[in-house]
Amino acid sequence: MRAVLTAFSLIFATIFSAPACAQRPPQPGLYAITDVTVVPMDSERLVPGQTVVVRDGRIQSIGPAASIAVPAGATRVDGRGRFLMPGLAEMHAHVPPNPNDAQWTEDVLFLYAANGITFARSMLGAPHHLELRAKAERGEIVSPRIYTSGPSLNGNSVSSPAVGRQMVAAAKAAGYDTLKIHPGLDRARYDAIAEAAKEHGITFGGHVPEAVGIERALEVGQATVDHLDGYLALLIRDGATPPAEAGFFGYDWTDFVDEAKIPEAARRTREAGVWNVPTDALIHHLLLPEPSASEMEARTELRYVPKPMLAQWIEARKELQADPGYDADRARRFVAIRGKLIKAMNDQGAGLLLGSDAPQIFNVPGFSAHRELQYLVQAGLTPFEALATGTRNVARFIGTPQDFGTVEVGRRADLILLEANPLQDVANAQRRVGVMLNGRWLPEIELRAGLARIAGRYEQ
Repeated sequence: MRAVLTAFSLIFATIFSAPACAQRPPQPGLYAITDVTVVPMDSERLVPGQTVVVRDGRIQSIGPAASIAVPAGATRVDGRGRFLMPGLAEMHAHVPPNPNDAQWTEDVLFLYAANGITFARSMLGAPHHLELRAKAERGEIVSPRIYTSGPSLNGNSVSSPAVGRQMVAAAKAAGYDTLKIHPGLDRARYDAIAEAAKEHGITFGGHVPEAVGIERALEVGQATVDHLDGYLALLIRDGATPPAEAGFFGYDWTDFVDEAKIPEAARRTREAGVWNVPTDALIHHLLLPEPSASEMEARTELRYVPKPMLAQWIEARKELQADPGYDADRARRFVAIRGKLIKAMNDQGAGLLLGSDAPQIFNVPGFSAHRELQYLVQAGLTPFEALATGTRNVARFIGTPQDFGTVEVGRRADLILLEANPLQDVANAQRRVGVMLNGRWLPEIELRAGLARIAGRYEQ
């Protein structure tokens, strides 16, 4: 009888335990993206028919779908006919600075993430951003990884070189990742900040104050120049006498530019090791008369911003283009010069980073980064080169190329699954099936539901 019972027990276990294993609940943090075409972004190539296994926020294995075993308990994501690329970075992002704007902050971070932005360099820091950074890293909020600057260093906040040094030291001690330069600094205060930043081992970037100039910014190795600020000073025609003030990022000097000087400006930038974040979306949306006001206001992504903010954007564009000093043809030439400068920097190997300056004039978080990619392609970059500015270039700039920015074993699982090939058309980077954020899979249906909730909040 004992033998019969033992045999029965074994049969019972065989019959009932095997299906239990097959139906084991998904293991948290374990995913297999099966039979997908990988867009690794280590070079311009596609690797079809791969299975990518993610465990605990990292890519554990990649290999041919026919030979890579899907771990038991893994959540399967069907990659057939789809493309897997690294998540994108927004390198001139803004996280709302007011800690009381909790809902808007949550919405901004979600908008970035829903558009495949998995890394955001916040360029106007505030103390509560440090806690947001920690929460994002722990996966407690739906947010890109946050790389935050300290409070603004500008002509008002920095009253003397000594104060500048103190602010740099305080930002480093508080744990900010970088420093943000705004206009208004003179040479003495700027140099004090640069010296203190080097002493404390923290980078600084942003604007180039007019009293400092691009030559000095390149000389001291400002980490990033954002908006191509100051560059038209390097392009002034020999013997020309432009106005004393450059205007909006050099717009007032447009008619004094010698485009033959663009390659030399790009070469000097490369040799200085300075990176540029062009934010061309901001310039296009504010300065160009095309699209028309009605066409701009009809853009679907504008449903995701509060109505008072949208009204401010509309008025700001209207006021600028109604200014007596505004000229539509000059604006078009200005944008064309910037495009040629971007192309020259790319061709010469000067570092470019994806950034659009959002939320800002008609730049809705996340959506504007994709518009920026298209403007980079319009400037002459290939889709691969444009996508590199928001993926592997960012990891190189941060100094952690082994951590993220490519689809490789050991990298962070910050990924976008797409319906179409982004190397064929950069607009395909918007055709999402879902986003993997720090190893957490967010399917498109979930992202769409979140977007709908945001739109509902701001429809009034």
